[in-house]
Amino acid sequence: MTAVVTATGIGLEAAGRTILAPMDLALAAGELTVVIGPNGAGKSTLLRVLAGEVAPASGAVVYGDTPVAAMPPWRLAAKRAVLPQSTQLAFPFTVAEVVRLGLDGAGNAAERLDMMRRALAAADVGHLAGRNYQTLSGGEQQRVQFARVLGQLMVGGRREKHRALFLDEPVASLDLRHQLALLEHARRLAGEGVAVLAILHDLNLAAAYGDRLVVMKAGAVFADGSPETVLTDALLRDVFDVRLSVGAVPATPFVLPRAAAGG
Repeated sequence: MTAVVTATGIGLEAAGRTILAPMDLALAAGELTVVIGPNGAGKSTLLRVLAGEVAPASGAVVYGDTPVAAMPPWRLAAKRAVLPQSTQLAFPFTVAEVVRLGLDGAGNAAERLDMMRRALAAADVGHLAGRNYQTLSGGEQQRVQFARVLGQLMVGGRREKHRALFLDEPVASLDLRHQLALLEHARRLAGEGVAVLAILHDLNLAAAYGDRLVVMKAGAVFADGSPETVLTDALLRDVFDVRLSVGAVPATPFVLPRAAAGG
């Protein structure tokens, strides 16, 4: 598989504390990589370094054959899109205006309108296009931001053959239906050749949607591989400090089958 993003020896320290231990990591076209780990493991910091938002203290991040440090902002925006954990806006933009932010540089007005409509529909926020972004719920705002990054990927696809999508805890504020819809769309994008990296806390979703799991602990990569090889009882104990059996069914499931729940 083609490496879209390659990190070599990247490390980061702050106030004498290691935030990221020096590591190598590559994101491949067509692969959905899920990063998991406990709070404070360095997951979001790793994402921000790979996305070019934070410069590493050591090592380098390269997109194709171009170092991020040598890339102008417009070129980086064409190569990758980032969905942060949450986004606050100080101005009363409408939903449509927020999504149009990701379409800067796209063709003519008709083409931008078409892209905006497609992005809104993909994120299930078309019916909110005229709403003030600040009046939406947290989950609705997250879906609007997802539409924005989808639009950015559409624009980037006109200039760059290989692109990357970074999702930082994208489903934390979403209801179950929209959690699954967002991750399904991320899988489709990977199937179209986008290198996707997502940070998730739900191990069931991580195993279901990830082609590859990268497990972080204390700023270092603890494990890296397929869900089948990575998720073990020992890993849950050593990384998350819990005694659980992988694949075990709780004695009292949270969601009962329809027949058991009385129809």
